[in-house]
Amino acid sequence: MANDRGGKASGPPSAFELMDVTGKLARENLRRAAGQAFPVKINGRRVPMADPLGLGNLWIEFSKRLWTDPVALARVQMDFWRDFSSVWQNTFKRGFGAEVEPVISPEPGDRRFSDDAWDENLVFDCIKQTYLLLTRAGQELVSGANGMHEQDARKLEFATAQMLNALSPTNFAVTNPAVLRETLESRGKNLVDGLNNLFADLSRSREGLDISMTDMESFEVGKNLAVTPGKVVYQNELMQLIQYAPTTEQVARRPLLIIPPWMNKFYVMDLRPGNSMIQWLVDQGQTVFMISWVNPGAELAQKDFENYMLEGPLAALDAIEKAIGEREVNAVGYCLGGILLSAMLAWMAARKDTRIKSATLLTTMVDFSDTGDVSLFIDEEGIEKLEQQIQEKGYLDGRKVFETFRVLRANDLVWSFYINNYLMGRSPAPFDLLYWNADSTNMPAAVHTWVMRNLYLENRLKKRGGVKLAGETIDVKRVETPTYVLSTSEDHIAPWKTTYQTTQLFSGPLKFVLGASGHIAGVINPPHKNKYGYWTNKEFPASADKWLAGAKVHEGSWWPDWKHWVGRFSGGKVAARVPGLGGLPAIENAPGSYVRARID
Repeated sequence: MANDRGGKASGPPSAFELMDVTGKLARENLRRAAGQAFPVKINGRRVPMADPLGLGNLWIEFSKRLWTDPVALARVQMDFWRDFSSVWQNTFKRGFGAEVEPVISPEPGDRRFSDDAWDENLVFDCIKQTYLLLTRAGQELVSGANGMHEQDARKLEFATAQMLNALSPTNFAVTNPAVLRETLESRGKNLVDGLNNLFADLSRSREGLDISMTDMESFEVGKNLAVTPGKVVYQNELMQLIQYAPTTEQVARRPLLIIPPWMNKFYVMDLRPGNSMIQWLVDQGQTVFMISWVNPGAELAQKDFENYMLEGPLAALDAIEKAIGEREVNAVGYCLGGILLSAMLAWMAARKDTRIKSATLLTTMVDFSDTGDVSLFIDEEGIEKLEQQIQEKGYLDGRKVFETFRVLRANDLVWSFYINNYLMGRSPAPFDLLYWNADSTNMPAAVHTWVMRNLYLENRLKKRGGVKLAGETIDVKRVETPTYVLSTSEDHIAPWKTTYQTTQLFSGPLKFVLGASGHIAGVINPPHKNKYGYWTNKEFPASADKWLAGAKVHEGSWWPDWKHWVGRFSGGKVAARVPGLGGLPAIENAPGSYVRARID
């Protein structure tokens, strides 16, 4: 019986099929075990096994503190057993037809227990509530670790949450009602298909297990992703500059320069037709220039933040002037690209350079005082370990960054796919955003170290004179450029309350908009889908909570609001410009060659 990754059963799996699949898994595990039996060395020095949070010593310290405070341990235990007894009593009452209220319920937004059986079936309801009680007890126990350093305590809480998430009954076939139904209906075919899916993922994973999130064969950059017509009109070691073809007879005089993050590929803004922000902008009469960063190797190890500014957006400004004869632009920076744009605006203010007439920052932190769970991976010890690991390669492997951000949202980005692929035996659905998410990009060692130390660890960008770039000591409070700041309410990478602090730093006219959803979906939100919504408030109190309390709610995408705002800085209309027919000849068709380079 062939494995069609999710097809309907033609019969129960045979013993030979089960033996074949389990044999493949055993051989793969042996191969991996043999490969990991030898110590890793860099420059002749042993590198310890990966423990980015340094949890080994923290667990020892926590255990010592726990046993010195038996009252706290006893209190958590007593609360658990009291509530656990109530769950069992309620289960018996329900068995006799009584209506009872749950002792504990999942948090709002927890989609793990959305199947009706978790509420309707008294056995599964008992399992669910018991697990939730254990989760609460574990969290209370760790949060009561008195005397530990705040950062260490947060690491323990995070690690405990990850372990408890892994132990969820939804992650086991015998305690997941949806999996049990599928197993009965398919006569076990889902489990065989799931094992084959697991083996396929293990076979292509270089380290650990890389769980498939989408059908990687359904997409190709330049074929059904990043297909907005345009030309590469300039390139250097770090980037290609794409000019997109117009679709209107007239366009805004001042072009848009978009600076994406260099830890991801730019086509998150040019996904499938109908889901492309670039195409929408072109259709609105904008001349759009996009920076496409190189996927660097060891040869670019010494490229630092200053290089990215000089050879990125500053080089792009010069190229734009040559290409279309326009010196003034409106600039957009996304995430790391927004950080680069913010620093460059301060640098340009020091130089009295006024070429950027408006700036748009998408999910961008300028103040790094609270970076959310990302900060758990960033301290002196953690940075030193990471620097040691990337020293020989000369770059941070983009897959490491991808894995870290997946862990931050493990239930959505790990365990949901684990259940779908391995327990339900289904193929992941084709999803352009998840394909992009898995298309990782490396980061040169020098720029990664600079960002981690100067921004995340020491929060220098917000400080007057904290950062020096290309001969200028910069101060973001000197930025007077009109700025549109977009944050998203569920952003786990750039928390919106932290990005809000930009309103207290920049000196020019500023509009702050809070979109719904997360770091990507809240930004890539085409108007025709009429999804999510956003908040606005003309006042900027010091407190982000006060800003939100006085904010007005709007339905739909934030894109039209931004179109109206940036239109004020368009500089009038001119005839549409055709890429390659101006002062810079076309090098190649969009999306260019840099974006096509993939990590092996």
